Amino acid sequence: MQDYLEAAVRDILTAPEARVDDQVGYAALLLAVTGALDEADRLVTQWQARTERPVAALAADPVRARAWAMLFEARGGRPDWAEGLPPLDLDAEERTHTAGLRRPVSDLEGVLPPGPVAEVVKRVAPTRPDRVRAALAEGDLGSWAGSAGPHPDVATLAATRALAPALVAGADPLGLRDWAPACAGALVAALHERYPLTLGSWPELIAEIMRLRGHGGAGLLRGRTTLPPPASEAAIRSAELRLGVELPADHRGFLRTCDGLPADVVFPRLLGTADLRAENGVVILSEPAVLLLSAGHVVEVDTVLGTTVHASFRAALLNHAALLAQAG
Repeated sequence: MQDYLEAAVRDILTAPEARVDDQVGYAALLLAVTGALDEADRLVTQWQARTERPVAALAADPVRARAWAMLFEARGGRPDWAEGLPPLDLDAEERTHTAGLRRPVSDLEGVLPPGPVAEVVKRVAPTRPDRVRAALAEGDLGSWAGSAGPHPDVATLAATRALAPALVAGADPLGLRDWAPACAGALVAALHERYPLTLGSWPELIAEIMRLRGHGGAGLLRGRTTLPPPASEAAIRSAELRLGVELPADHRGFLRTCDGLPADVVFPRLLGTADLRAENGVVILSEPAVLLLSAGHVVEVDTVLGTTVHASFRAALLNHAALLAQAG
């Protein structure tokens, strides 16, 4: 699958947006049928956040839409990202799909470009059962996987209602489960490169961080998420007098948005005006003391990755948002 992954990454970086949507839609289903549901959700969520396109673009094909509906039923519910997909009549979809699995295939099907001539020729040409679809109709995952080829039709697989519970439970007919995290990570990284964060204001950046943390960034912008209130100019100036330094303008902008920020799994608690402290001329910006202000530079100390000097306090938080997105 390495050739597939390289082509998918290349398309996400350079292809027209419709092709990006197609690649993400296929990859998400590929991950899902390996049992890697968390990776599939992560990929689609990142695609949504970066492109802001409707999720229906990932399931424009009726078989893909049916596949997701069957997987949701097997999962026992829809993930948050799928709220934009219309519900389907699964009994009717199952009948349609079963008929499609058992439909004979013309020997000339796919040889001519779509159109009236191709339809006529297809009807008069000899027909035969499609062994790949026949395997799905019989519930034979092993035969399907052995005949599926280098670009398996995972939508038709997942849309087979009788097989969806086994896929959700981790049947992994393609043997790709161990590869799934690397695949999702590479595609998410490509999405981040093509669609970089453009968060102009401090409220927008804080809202995005809280959204990535799972606390509802949109709610923050509308005042429904609990955060420390903005610091007053008097509180900021008092902190500067106590510290003996003037805080950088972007750090002041952060404090005017929220006077500190709670910790999460990949970032420490950012201190508010009352908790900021200085030691030997270095201002400690976080607890634990891994984010420092020294000689006008924001320094991040990591015992694993080493020390990073950020161009600004804002750059440190943009880096935090990127890490959250990759982890999400």
